[in-house]
Amino acid sequence: MIVLGIDPGLKNTGWGVIEQQGSRMRCLAYGCIATGADIPTAERLSSIHNGITAVIDRYRPSEAAVENVYFSNNAKTAFATGQARGVALLAAAALTVGEYGPGEIKLAVVGTGGAEKRQVQYMVKAILGLAAEPHPDHAADALAAAICHVNMRTSPTVGGGRR
Repeated sequence: MIVLGIDPGLKNTGWGVIEQQGSRMRCLAYGCIATGADIPTAERLSSIHNGITAVIDRYRPSEAAVENVYFSNNAKTAFATGQARGVALLAAAALTVGEYGPGEIKLAVVGTGGAEKRQVQYMVKAILGLAAEPHPDHAADALAAAICHVNMRTSPTVGGGRR
C-alpha cells in the first residue's frame, strides 16, 4: 500500500509518500510546496492543489492522511490553513482519506501526543530508516501523518482516523 501524508498550510504544505509492505514502511519521497505571501491567495491555493495532484500522479498512492490543524489563538492563520487543507482534501478526493489531529499523529509516531517537532523528525527517520531527519519540518510532519495512517489501519484497537 502507498500512502500520501499531507501537512497543510498556506505558506508551506508538507507532503510525504510512504510504502507499506507487511509490517515494514519505507519512504518513497517527501517535500514541501511553498507559496509566497506576495502571491494572491487563489494562486497560492492553486499551487498547492497542482503540487499535490502532481505527487499523486507520480507516486499513485491509494490512500492519504491529512492532518487536522487547530488554532485557538489566531483566526486568520486558522482560516488560511483551513483553505489549504480544503484544497489538499480536494486533490486527494479520489483516494481513501484519513484525517488525524496533531496529537494523534505524535502519539502514533513518538508515543506521546505532546512530542516536540525534533522528536517527530527523529522518530520518522528511525521508523522509515532514513539516513537523515527529514527537512523541512512540514515534510516530516506529512511523513508522520502517513505513518500514523498505516498504524491506525493495521491496529484495529487504536481509533481516531476517519475515512
